[in-house]
Amino acid sequence: MSITKLAFINFKSSFERYLSLVVSLSFTILIFLNFQNIIYSDVFQVLGSRNKEYIDIIVQSISFVLGCFMLFFIWYAMNVFLKKRKKEIGVYIFMGLTNQRIGKLYILEMIMIGFSALIFGVGFGIITTQLFQMILLALSDIAVEINFKFTIEPILITGIVYLIIYMIFVFKGYINIVRSSIKDMISASKQNEYVRQNLVILFIKTVLGLFILIAGYYMAIKDGGQEVLGNVLLAVVLVVIGVYLLFGGFIPMIFQGLVRNKKFLYKKQRTLWINNVIFRIKKNYNTYAMVCILTLCSVTALATSFAMKNRYDNMIQFRNTYTFQFLSEKSGLRQETQAFIEQYSKLEYASEISVVNLERSLVKSNDFNKISSFLSYSKVKQLAQEIGLEFSLEEPKDHEVIQTGHMPLLSLITEDANIEITIHGENYKQIRETKVSYLGYLQESLGFYIVNDKEYEKLKPFGEELFIYNYKISELSKFQEVKKAVDGLVEQKKESYLGRVAIDPESSEIDWIKVLYSICIFMFMVFILASGSIMFMKLYNDAFEERERYLILKKMGMEHKVLKKSIVNELRISYILPLIIMAISSYFSVHALGKMMFTNLFSINVITVLIVFVIFFLFYEMSIRVYQKNTGVL
Repeated sequence: MSITKLAFINFKSSFERYLSLVVSLSFTILIFLNFQNIIYSDVFQVLGSRNKEYIDIIVQSISFVLGCFMLFFIWYAMNVFLKKRKKEIGVYIFMGLTNQRIGKLYILEMIMIGFSALIFGVGFGIITTQLFQMILLALSDIAVEINFKFTIEPILITGIVYLIIYMIFVFKGYINIVRSSIKDMISASKQNEYVRQNLVILFIKTVLGLFILIAGYYMAIKDGGQEVLGNVLLAVVLVVIGVYLLFGGFIPMIFQGLVRNKKFLYKKQRTLWINNVIFRIKKNYNTYAMVCILTLCSVTALATSFAMKNRYDNMIQFRNTYTFQFLSEKSGLRQETQAFIEQYSKLEYASEISVVNLERSLVKSNDFNKISSFLSYSKVKQLAQEIGLEFSLEEPKDHEVIQTGHMPLLSLITEDANIEITIHGENYKQIRETKVSYLGYLQESLGFYIVNDKEYEKLKPFGEELFIYNYKISELSKFQEVKKAVDGLVEQKKESYLGRVAIDPESSEIDWIKVLYSICIFMFMVFILASGSIMFMKLYNDAFEERERYLILKKMGMEHKVLKKSIVNELRISYILPLIIMAISSYFSVHALGKMMFTNLFSINVITVLIVFVIFFLFYEMSIRVYQKNTGVL
């Protein structure tokens, strides 16, 4: 019988056993294909070329993350599969096959599995493309007519990326088989992923793990300027390393300490499962660390989605504070302009304020801050009262300023106080930053410093005083009509108006953000389903190894109810440990996200963690039933 025929017979007869691997690989292909299809689809063209460009950049970035995830997931799944197959493959040696021929048999079987997954993944990906886009648009609250459009580019890109990653690990498995001895193959299914270590090594890992993890937490929440991006990247690396060391050192050491406590060990029949938990942690610490990191990614992705939605609403509100703004060198134009606009639409409110504009060379701050316009504290307070905006600012002292910032989607500059500024050769200090939209779109595009009235009068001689007139129409449907009339007014009276700003309430300029927070929800689903599947798959395989132990306990007269409770306790620890570390770590990751978005995300953090706990509870319940069935206890 040829190797090819034998490989096909094995694949055909064992397809049910391969099904979990095929389904897992197909899922990653389906997700990757649907994201690639967004780039080549014209569904978002209706939002404009700029929005489409932003969306493509976002999806390409997400595709890179998904590619890395695909690599990681295939690596893990193939390792688990190879370990389970080694014992069976080792039997072929007794049939006279060499390691090289067994390796070729393995390659052919894996190619059949890989192409089966590719066919299923691409097939279901094409079928679900329109559904994926419908869900994405529904979550984004974007009304677009979807026309099914099939293009070959997403399929080619997905197939090439998948096959490159997949074949790398197939050949890695081949090399592993060729270099393995008969003993390694026969005993592979009983080998641990973790080499037993003494307490000294565990203690060293514990100290290093806690130190590195705390350092990662600190870097995540540390304020900064240009160095914030570097801090965040360093925090990610440190937290990942810290989590691995924690599961490899701290947690095993804690449980070994509990076992030494005889009062704890012999209560509530803990001897039936506590030692097995220790063995399982030693054996599967890589898996627990992976699951912890993936769930942390899922919480951060979902928190990002909620935060983006909230941020988008705030940005729209910020931009729409005024419908029209006029800039003039003349004072006293408020009533005249107001009367003109009211001919076309009623006004919700109106305001005016003066501003001193200095030459930029006279104001020196950090590289990201080019503000050279100044407002009077008392006049900003009066404006806020006129239009009903929040005003909780304390009046700055001499040589102090308050920055009126815009509402960014995300900022890598998290410091907003104690920033040194030089104005006309004198040193000033920024004491805080406010995100309240006192000057609407002009505040977003230009930015201002608020100083006390004395400092404002002091700066007047060094710059030019301009006047800003702001109006919010209440009949938004008449925007285009009013805009046309206003443009005519500005053109007619060039000596009075330097320019105008008009904010269309129906503008879709930043609608790409709505797509972004929808994509974050999909990323959450990918990460949480992947982490739950890895945990379920690992426990599913472990159950077969424990079957013999539970059969012996049953023969010794152990009650059925006691054995079931033992399994429940054992699996509860397996699921709860990664979730506890994730919940603690998520506080720092979400807190760092909140600082970059200048908002408090603590309630969102709690909600997202609870959602992950609920989903993992469902995986836990399924694991209990499957584990009890596979061990013969159910």
